[in-house]
Amino acid sequence: MIKIHLIVVMLLVAIMIGCSGEPKVAQPKILVSPKGLIHSFWVTVHAGADSAGREYGAEVIWKGPTQETDIASQIAIIEDYINKDIAAIVLAACDAKGMNPVLEKAHARNIPIITIDSGVDSDIPLSFIATDNIEAARKAAQTLAQLIGEAGKVACIPFVPGAATSIWREQGFVDEIKKYGSIQLLPIRYSQSEVATAMAVTEDILTGHPDIKGIFAANEAGTIGVIQALKTKNKIGQVKVVGFDAAPNELKALQSGEIEALIVQDPFKMGYEGVKAAMMALNGEPVQKRLDTGVYVVTRENIDQPEIRRLIQF
Repeated sequence: MIKIHLIVVMLLVAIMIGCSGEPKVAQPKILVSPKGLIHSFWVTVHAGADSAGREYGAEVIWKGPTQETDIASQIAIIEDYINKDIAAIVLAACDAKGMNPVLEKAHARNIPIITIDSGVDSDIPLSFIATDNIEAARKAAQTLAQLIGEAGKVACIPFVPGAATSIWREQGFVDEIKKYGSIQLLPIRYSQSEVATAMAVTEDILTGHPDIKGIFAANEAGTIGVIQALKTKNKIGQVKVVGFDAAPNELKALQSGEIEALIVQDPFKMGYEGVKAAMMALNGEPVQKRLDTGVYVVTRENIDQPEIRRLIQF
């Protein structure tokens, strides 16, 4: 009987030992929670996160709210995975302040937290991996100013008040455009990251200011909504548009002349570096506190350059 038990134990050990001769270790589970799911930007972030997961041996769990305004859903998702003993969290926060209580819960359980794209007003995250959104918006202002001959009325349409990226893009654009004495900035309007809202807001602006010269739309939904409104009002080409991100429909609009330029990030790098940093933290390695993933101004003139093609291939 003792011999039988011994054989069973030996078989179990053999199963647990891989070809390398070492016990198999389960992959750490990393929650990657974007602040939205419906835009092409997040699809590319997901691809980057999955790529790093495969390379560094992590199981990436991709789960976020459908809408970028749904702060409560993102909080609920994070709380759920804290209770499931997730190994690490990579987060693009819906709200800079609203996420802090749930992040404190994760921190209390020694769960490493990495923020990407949109950060939080807290020192808890080990790293923030994102575009320098203020600098990106400054480039948008400079580009739009050149397009309209540095004179005339312009509008800035950020997305969600309270979201860090929206705040920074608004700040960067406003601060830079004020340097042009002959440009008048109209009151700020928000798209709520919805195409329909962006379209309605733009139509209101066009009705109230038919002589407007340019518009900066600070994300994908805003850019598409602005284009649709300009088509409705027969203003394509008359009003110069600088958009943000590089979704397929935005790139198509750029190439067709419906918009003049796109401010493009590197979402694949954000997802990849976010998961990489989480794995480094789990392995006890030092993590860079701030990583700028870069920003590019894409136009019809440079869209075929190799560096730009790399960003828009997904």
